[in-house]
Amino acid sequence: MPDGKVLVTGATGFIAGHCIDELLTHGYAVRGTVRDLETADVAHLWAIARRTGGSLEFVETSLDADAGWGRAVDGCSDVWHIASPVPANVPKDENEVIRPAVEGTLRVLRAAAASGTVRRVVMTSSTDAITYGHRRADQVRTEASWSNAGQTAPYPKSKVYAEKAAWEFVADQPLELVTINPGLVLGPLLRREQKISMEVIRMLLANKLPAIPRLSFPVVDVRDVSLAHRLAMETPKAAGNRYICVDKSMWMGDIAGVLHAEFGPRGYRIPARVLPYWLMWVGARFDKTMRLALGNYGVPVRVSPDKAKQELGWTPRSARESIIAAGESLIRYGIVPPRGRDKDANPLTAADTAA
Repeated sequence: MPDGKVLVTGATGFIAGHCIDELLTHGYAVRGTVRDLETADVAHLWAIARRTGGSLEFVETSLDADAGWGRAVDGCSDVWHIASPVPANVPKDENEVIRPAVEGTLRVLRAAAASGTVRRVVMTSSTDAITYGHRRADQVRTEASWSNAGQTAPYPKSKVYAEKAAWEFVADQPLELVTINPGLVLGPLLRREQKISMEVIRMLLANKLPAIPRLSFPVVDVRDVSLAHRLAMETPKAAGNRYICVDKSMWMGDIAGVLHAEFGPRGYRIPARVLPYWLMWVGARFDKTMRLALGNYGVPVRVSPDKAKQELGWTPRSARESIIAAGESLIRYGIVPPRGRDKDANPLTAADTAA
């Protein structure tokens, strides 16, 4: 069994759950942070611990408070900082997202640096910190690129500021940092929860869109994101590096095509019409979310995962497999109403994961 204990922040999150699975499966002891020990939904995580026979515990702490972080990192050899605020809607004040992302990251890093035991922090960032606001949209972006924060929405801006704050902090600290920069994270849910990253699949599969805007997404599987975190922790030369983690970029229409081919024969009606720019422009006058997306209409997101493949030995699943797995789990947990032959199946609930 590997030595040391790994702290995973934001343990109840979508990516964090798979990261905990990855760690326990490979013999690591895990401590996860939750905001409230009494109310946290961790049944699915205890189920993973039972399946793997791994060591799992939880500690109460929050990104917006100093209390508890010293206790959280105590005795840990590594930290996976995954927790970050993800707004369900566009906030009235962008600092509602930016402030907790930056200050929470610095709280984690200060505690890790002061612990005397933490060797490396692996931080979940995003391709959003890389791809926004560039003049040449056709250029393939690498880890050397940073988004122009002045031309981004609040969430991407929070990822830029939080990651830059992290790199600035460790510059004069004896603490190793690696950042993982995933794209649109899809794949199987571990429990019944509606995640922002899965909204594209949910809306297409539930036929909630009358037409499909021409938007580009760099797709990656959540299981491969968790693998990248482990490889970033275990690979000595990874320290001080950023790693883009995607399989490939896809237009939303192509994602819809994958869903149609797989789920159409089962009774699901996937939209096929393209939403023209002019109609999205009209909608953007009344919808703030659509207004933020308008600047990305027809702009391909091009990023290269070559560095992660070459330096970490990381090999992702196909985007198609991730899209289908996402759709299957949304149906299984009843988040998307079943159609056709799937109506005969009983959707799972969160309690089923604890069985």
